[in-house]
This record gives sequence, structure tokens and C-alpha cells, in this order.
Amino acid sequence: MLKEDRHRQILSLLRDKGRLLATDLARDLRVSEDTVRRDLQELDEEGHLMRVHGGALSRTPGSPSFKERVAIRSEAKVAIGVAAAKLVRPGLTLFLDAGTTTLQVARCLPAETPLTVITNSPPVAMELSTNPSIEVIQIGGRLDRESLAVVGAEAVEQVHRYRADLLFLGTCAIHRKHGISAPDAEEAAVKRAMLACSAGAVALVTGDKLNTLAPFVVGPTEKLTHLIVDESAASDALHKYEKLGIELIRA
Repeated sequence: MLKEDRHRQILSLLRDKGRLLATDLARDLRVSEDTVRRDLQELDEEGHLMRVHGGALSRTPGSPSFKERVAIRSEAKVAIGVAAAKLVRPGLTLFLDAGTTTLQVARCLPAETPLTVITNSPPVAMELSTNPSIEVIQIGGRLDRESLAVVGAEAVEQVHRYRADLLFLGTCAIHRKHGISAPDAEEAAVKRAMLACSAGAVALVTGDKLNTLAPFVVGPTEKLTHLIVDESAASDALHKYEKLGIELIRA
């Protein structure tokens, strides 16, 4: 089999499975593991996948701006927002992470329900500003103009001053074994702080983010109490997350 044909087959398998083992590829492609490792290295360097010990993972998509992301999978995000809001009870203190999916959660929070919402997202804070039942605490720091998230050391320090009953986590990439990750180091640091300071954590995930990996670690998947996904997520992939003790909610 020509190298180009192997590469096409590897990428096709990766799209279907999200994760590949070098030993399985060597068997399926009928080549040596050394050949497979070279193929994976080349595909990694070209940005098609992320090579990890023993195989490869899907690489998380690049990070478009907040304005661009609003229009991406918008119906799925609305469905996730509706499902997330059903977990909210009067009197809770919430961390609401930055992101376009968490903005949908803010829009779906029940009216006239007393809550405290702590957020590093100016769009989320503005969305909640007209609801007199919700006390809004805006985390301060440096505003990233692309993501419209407040980040940096000051933001992390402020997050650590609070304890939340529940975190709604905007999820850029999640993998059952390799955990939650993000494409930006400063955003990952704020997410880590929120995760550490919350009694419960809800990951908001569109199907394209499952079984992907980004460069900066947020935390282990086991830290999550709930995983809310849209209907595009494959059932066989989700079953593995349930085995970790995470409550699965399909939006």
C-alpha cells in the first residue's frame, strides 16, 4: 500500500473512532509498527492528528473568534443550554465559564429563581444583568478579545476566592482517558481554578468535541459529575464516560 493511501485510511479510521492504537493500525494496514509510527509522525506534523504514546488522537478544531463560534452548531448549543438549566435549583452559587454554549445556559436559566452566578464572561454577565433574581459577580482580569473571556493570573486568583455548588464548563476538547483540555493556556488556567473550586462540574459538549485533545490540560475527566451532549454524539463513545461514574444527559 502506498504511503498516501495509508494516510487516507488512517485519517478515515480516526474520524470514525476518535482514537487509534499503533498496534491495531499495523495489523489492519499490514505494515510494521515502525512504518505506522512514521506515518503518525508525519500526519501530526501536518496538523491532521495528535500523536500520543501508543497511537493517535483527533486534534481539536482550531479556535475561531467568539463571534464566529456563535453561529457554529447553534441549535445543538441551545439544546444543551436548555438541558443544563434543568439542573439549577434556587439558592445555588454557580460558576458559568466563558463560551458560546455557556451563554446559552445563561439565556435558559429559570426566571425569578434566586441564584448567584460567578463568571469570567462579559457576554454572560450582560445577559444576566436584566434578571433581578440573579446576583452576578464578574471576574476581573485581562480580556481576551477573540474569546471574550477574562483570563490571566488576576482572574485565577479571584476564582479561588469563591466556592460554587455547580460549574458549567465550556468544553473545547474532552477525552475519556486524557481528560479535559483547551487550546489556550490562560483559558485552561481559569477553567482549572473553577473546576477546583466547585462541588459539582457539568461539561457542556457538542459531539465534535468528544474524543479530542487540545494542548493545555484543564483536568481529569473523572472530576466531572455530569456530561451534557447533543444528539450528534455517538452512543458507543458516551458509554465509556458513563463507566467513569459521570451522569450523562443527552440534549
